[in-house]
Amino acid sequence: MGTFKIEGGHQLKGDIHPQGAKNEALQILCAVLLTSEEVKISNIPDIIDVNKLIGVLGNLGVKVKKLEKGDYSFQADAVNLDYLESELFKQEASSLRGSIMIVGPLLARFGKGYIPRPGGDKIGRRRLDTHFEGFIKLGAKFRYNKEEYFYGVEAPNGLTGQYMLLDQASVTGTANIIMAAVLAKGTTTIYNAACEPYLQQLCKMLNCMGAKISGVGSNLLVIEGVKTLGGCNHKVLPDMIEIGSWIGLAAMTRSEITIKNVSWENLGVIPATFRKLGILLEQKGDDIYIPAQKHYEIQNYIDGSILTIADAPWPGFTPDLLSIVLVVCTQAKGSVLIHQKMFESRLFFVDKLIDMGAKIILCDPHRATVIGHDFKSMLKATTMVSPDIRAGISLLIAALSATGTSTIHNIEQIDRGYENIDERLNAIGAKITRIE
Repeated sequence: MGTFKIEGGHQLKGDIHPQGAKNEALQILCAVLLTSEEVKISNIPDIIDVNKLIGVLGNLGVKVKKLEKGDYSFQADAVNLDYLESELFKQEASSLRGSIMIVGPLLARFGKGYIPRPGGDKIGRRRLDTHFEGFIKLGAKFRYNKEEYFYGVEAPNGLTGQYMLLDQASVTGTANIIMAAVLAKGTTTIYNAACEPYLQQLCKMLNCMGAKISGVGSNLLVIEGVKTLGGCNHKVLPDMIEIGSWIGLAAMTRSEITIKNVSWENLGVIPATFRKLGILLEQKGDDIYIPAQKHYEIQNYIDGSILTIADAPWPGFTPDLLSIVLVVCTQAKGSVLIHQKMFESRLFFVDKLIDMGAKIILCDPHRATVIGHDFKSMLKATTMVSPDIRAGISLLIAALSATGTSTIHNIEQIDRGYENIDERLNAIGAKITRIE
């Protein structure tokens, strides 16, 4: 289990380039299974979760070529479906939640798809009903082996398009159903579809491959099934979660940072949400410039009541950044209520921040009130364990702002979502030592 030693209290300065979007990459990579032709994808992040999925695809028989850093070609012209019933597959796929999204493409193209119960972050219940209910509506037969926690769907006679109203706007569920529906007979209509930029990118890529998807960017998608898909070239967006993390880092360490090439049009309410916390940020071309600030003050609502920041499906504020916002508020002037609606265990890392001296009241599994110090009392260094990706980066940001040297164990959780984070932050003035 790896460890970071973080010497806090240093101001950072310089440019930082966001990696490719993790959540988009996991979807896009699964889509290569829909065609036997070559698919080239650029700006793929070099992180544990993505590399695991590339390994699964390789073991499944996909020809994987690394062209240069972040750029790959994939060709699924000799898929080995026997691998899906191997112990190796059960072991590899069960450690990666994103592996669930291979089921839709396999079901569409080969008439069957299997997956062990996937792992990932321990942030509460993340049910798979939306995925499998969608497959069943398209005509697949579902089975579940309780002893081995193994899911299967089969459609030997192919899938048929249907109208469906999703019970929740699940991002991965919507992606999986879209990939299953593009090769189905007839027309599929998906209402209450997720519409995050990741989904929009997936739809654009599939349309480039020959799919017929309309309504992209809305919660009502219409998919006219086609017989085959071809190859394409696709570039992954910059990771908006990492961009939000660097905004929070700049504020907490009172640093001057420029985040390069952020794709402003795909950031949604992220910049406005950080501005509500009093953080100054400027748009310079396609960059975000954050000047060094001695203080930042949380805005109240116009009637004077305390600000609430809550997560919501896109175009609402992404749940992946609530942990960052919570940490940033510990040094703001003012108070805020953080309401994590979508996952019931994502706020349970706040005890570590309280140990560091933060003023946080955990109201229940979904809500926390933060009373900011306004930098009049700095956080104190401590020893921590990273419970998941987003809590991990939040604790790292807290440690970089704290007085003294902190230790974070289980940094593999951070590495699952952030590429070479210690090297990239050290390049702009951080003091992070990795201990294997």
